[in-house]
Amino acid sequence: MNTPLIDPFQRAVTYLRVSVTDRCDFRCTYCMSENMTFLPKRELLTLEELDTVSTAFISLGVRKLRITGGEPLVRRNILTYFQGMARHLESGALDELTLTTNGSQLHRFAGELASIGVRRVNISLDTLDETKFAKITRWGRLPQVLRGIDAAQEAGLRVKINAVALKGFNEDELFPLVEWCASRDMDLTFIEVMPMGDLGNEDRLDQYWPLSDLRARLRERYSLTDLAERTGGPARYVQLGETGQKIGFITPLTHNFCESCNRVRLTCTGDLYMCLGQEDRADLRPSLREPTAPPLEDAIRAAIRLKPKGHDFDYSRQEVAGQMPRHMSHTGG
Repeated sequence: MNTPLIDPFQRAVTYLRVSVTDRCDFRCTYCMSENMTFLPKRELLTLEELDTVSTAFISLGVRKLRITGGEPLVRRNILTYFQGMARHLESGALDELTLTTNGSQLHRFAGELASIGVRRVNISLDTLDETKFAKITRWGRLPQVLRGIDAAQEAGLRVKINAVALKGFNEDELFPLVEWCASRDMDLTFIEVMPMGDLGNEDRLDQYWPLSDLRARLRERYSLTDLAERTGGPARYVQLGETGQKIGFITPLTHNFCESCNRVRLTCTGDLYMCLGQEDRADLRPSLREPTAPPLEDAIRAAIRLKPKGHDFDYSRQEVAGQMPRHMSHTGG
């Protein structure tokens, strides 16, 4: 293997998140505006280019690949890309191939994903109330997502539910969500809402529900044991003594997790973001399309040398500091 990717703060980059499309069949209020203008097809990396750049990262030491969007499963012929990445699982070069999805298309693809080598899937689901689900996703259909969860479990995929903690929206569903996941043997991770994108009608401070408060509420009903377990991402986990289930917390606001960051994010246009909460990026597309551009490996290494120490998200001064103008759907979470 080539010399691994080490950033300026001596952190090894072993985790790549790849956004394969900016499109989605939902319009979640914290993720994108209702009337999005999506990128023209010519600006997107082809499936072959996505394979090339992902393979380059794997050759440089990336061991975990998470596919995101938008909604990754709405991209046409996306299983071709997954099938290509499966060869790295088979060779042992890649430890894990997984995806984050809204679940809307899982009933169509769960079986094939499992046969390719996907073992885990993260499903974004913030509420079990059908009316509230339609409101938060604008276009979403809860029964379709629940059907996808059923299909994923039937295919043998390990399911983790990701729920964004939203003040005044799903606070009253904390315990129902925990109990529902426990009844289905699914892990659950709560995520603080991040200041990403100008959505036109959403106040981030009004939405922000600190997970320190959520965790305190959980402790009123359950005994919590901190776990040393890490899954390659920013979540920190506890185990509930009464149910045995694992609960994760992703807390970019109440607890900055940047000190151990091992990941970078590739957008569907070939931009490499070294930090979710910073605007610094490197355009890898010329190295894929232009003969006179630097070789792809050189472009990747140059980008990693610019990886910052961390983000600047901050709500503590009753303002949304560190807000990013790009939408979460563009970067892929």
